[in-house]
Amino acid sequence: MYDLKIKGGTIIDGTGAEGFRGDVGIKDGTIVAVGDECTESAEKTLDANGAVVTPGFTDVHTHYDGQISWDSDLMPSSIHGVTTCAMGSCGVGFAPVRPNDQERLIELMEGVEDIPGSALSEGITWGWETFPQYMDALAKMPHTIDFACQVPHDALRVYVMGERAVAEEDATDEDIAEMRRLLRLALEAGAIGFSTGRSDNHRSAKGEWTPASEATGKELAGVAEAFVGLKHGVLQAVSDFDILHGDDRFDGEFALLEGMLRAAGGRPMSISTMQRDHSVNQWKWIFERAQKLNDEGYDVRCQVAPRGIGVILGLTATFHPFMGFPSYKKISHLPLEEQVKAMRDPEMKARMIQEKSEPVAGDGSMLPPLADFFLSNLNMVAMRLFELGEDPNYEPSVQQSFAAKASFAKEPVLGVIYDAMLQNDGEALLYFPVYNYSGMNLDVCHEMLTHPLSIPGLSDGGAHVGTICDANFPTFLMTHWARDRQKGRIPLEQIIKMQAHDTARFIGLTDRGTIAKGQRADINVIDFDNLKLEHPVMQKDLPAGGQRLMQYAKGYVATMVAGQTIAEGGRLTGAYPGQLVRAGA
Repeated sequence: MYDLKIKGGTIIDGTGAEGFRGDVGIKDGTIVAVGDECTESAEKTLDANGAVVTPGFTDVHTHYDGQISWDSDLMPSSIHGVTTCAMGSCGVGFAPVRPNDQERLIELMEGVEDIPGSALSEGITWGWETFPQYMDALAKMPHTIDFACQVPHDALRVYVMGERAVAEEDATDEDIAEMRRLLRLALEAGAIGFSTGRSDNHRSAKGEWTPASEATGKELAGVAEAFVGLKHGVLQAVSDFDILHGDDRFDGEFALLEGMLRAAGGRPMSISTMQRDHSVNQWKWIFERAQKLNDEGYDVRCQVAPRGIGVILGLTATFHPFMGFPSYKKISHLPLEEQVKAMRDPEMKARMIQEKSEPVAGDGSMLPPLADFFLSNLNMVAMRLFELGEDPNYEPSVQQSFAAKASFAKEPVLGVIYDAMLQNDGEALLYFPVYNYSGMNLDVCHEMLTHPLSIPGLSDGGAHVGTICDANFPTFLMTHWARDRQKGRIPLEQIIKMQAHDTARFIGLTDRGTIAKGQRADINVIDFDNLKLEHPVMQKDLPAGGQRLMQYAKGYVATMVAGQTIAEGGRLTGAYPGQLVRAGA
């Protein structure tokens, strides 16, 4: 007798094959029968008639590294069909760590990933120093979904080099050897890989460069030698390829990552890939270089997003269009209700929309230079600034921009933006896609998603809590690309394969990602026709009163991890079957 039988659904098994009607039998957390083989009775049944039955999704790019130590739920990922997540992305994380460096790592995570430092300081349980100890501590805690850990370069560098790690000093041969030794110990204990971050846009909460951002090629290759001889582990890198210094630096920067790959003894590598306005074809260069390496026999993938990578703006968010304006700064300390009351004064509006923004980035600020460009050029960037709306639209047209609305109404652009921010008693949200939107549509995302070397990623689940809510990427992939977009639809079977099978296999997990006999019963039952993203909401549920954007979805009938239902109707059930996944185990 099965523990559970899922009956009558359309099974999309994760292999890319066409969906078919059938049942799924589950016993002891494992799929034991599919389709015609599913003939036994069951203790419980789930009627999936009219729904699709898919494998659970694996998210290869999240930042729950701190949150996971106090939060068992791991939302938003766990309410968007994700059943396994990989943490430790972009080179930031919380292990290894010496006690006197805990605050430094918090400042890095706060600055790079926009997670309130106060929430991290109050919430993180610590109780570890080495990376194996970190994994052991997390393994003892209950969680909704499975999780895997990458070793972050910044934490590793600070642990070995101390103050020298943030003083832009090169690592010595002894430093490199010690980082390599510690990484090897972590990999042997089950870490799934190593991540490094090399972006000029990443700063600590104090505005300092991240420790690994200027690491030499010698350091990257020397640390990566820790993988040699192992049959598991992946490399993950994020870089803007010195975009701020000119396109001629691309080859040199890519050569550093290539050297790291070659030194790792053939282990796979993924590179964050997106379209940037300053170099609109850079993403193509990354794919071209990745293809050359794959032609040599290496496994290099490009992590891509299904939509524009941007920010959500508003008075309740971390960032908004008037935050640097003198008149707003005078009331910024007030509660939201009082800010809105003050801003509704016509004299305040008339004064503010005539002002210029004061600098908010630069030394001592975690905000990148892009922030000041945005605030100082609102009339220009208004062509790419939109209302998010109650039914979020992530592919708006130029005609829906604030620039177009202002032109149509014959009103000042800043005045139209100002009024929009005050809607819904100041809780209205605006959308500004920064990357992947040079053409004012998502055609470039379609090109990336359908490239054979791409894997879906970059959701940043758990990060940028006051500016994005991209952990809903799996839901968006299905609704936008497999159903709603008129041009360039991608078959649902291919979408499921990409975010269930392909992501899991890339990081070395072969026991999940398909609906097949012997696979873990990590499963989604989805009312695909009625699947829908709800409007993001700001909720104050982080430690120390911290807030984060949360976005729910309608249409998830059930999500199961190891056969246990962790979510029904898009809400968590209170079941916590999630475990630490140890690579190589």
